[in-house]
Amino acid sequence: MPAVADLLRVLQFGDSMFPVGAFTFSNALEPAIEAGVVTDTETLREFVRTATQQAAVGDGVALLAAHRATVDGDLARVERADRAAHARRLNEEMRTMTVRMGRKLAEAAVHIAPGPTVEAWHRRIADGSVPGTYPAGLGVVFASLGLPETDAFAVHQNGVAAMMVGAAMRLMRLHHLDAQSIVYAVNAAVAEDYARARTASLHDMSAFAPLPDILAATHVTAHVRMFMN
Repeated sequence: MPAVADLLRVLQFGDSMFPVGAFTFSNALEPAIEAGVVTDTETLREFVRTATQQAAVGDGVALLAAHRATVDGDLARVERADRAAHARRLNEEMRTMTVRMGRKLAEAAVHIAPGPTVEAWHRRIADGSVPGTYPAGLGVVFASLGLPETDAFAVHQNGVAAMMVGAAMRLMRLHHLDAQSIVYAVNAAVAEDYARARTASLHDMSAFAPLPDILAATHVTAHVRMFMN
């Protein structure tokens, strides 16, 4: 039953506990709570939704480009998508996040599901030929597993929401059912986000969200912090 096996692979690589280190990041939520931008479930939902919209038209475009390039057997195009994703990270902590998660994903994929493309991608990261961002890596891994780009995109978008809501559980008073309600509500827009990203090129990538970017920048020099960004 190949459809069942494919679903299980999507669930495994999309699990919020998959060992890429997502739990160590808050995606600018920590400084947002400290600054009083996020104070309750409603403002948390709005902040998370802003992040997923930003991810869709930025990293999501790179992910789709990397997936399509992998299907075509063109690692040079994957590298271009990877560098585009890295270049559009405006501050040090955000670049650190995407590179560390991307490298952990490549290491895990080589160990769990080795194959020529995944191994070649891992080697390029290891020798410093590419930054090795998470969205590009996710595109490579899902294409190598024969999973469609829609699944890769959905996993990426859900990962952004789950990362931030998981961080919120440790940073503010938030009932676990309210946390799940926020993820459910935010994920309802994934199809809309995919429709916007699927026809975009790397030149169309946009990560404009000034408030989260400014908050993330202030976190770099924060004296006390729980998360790496």
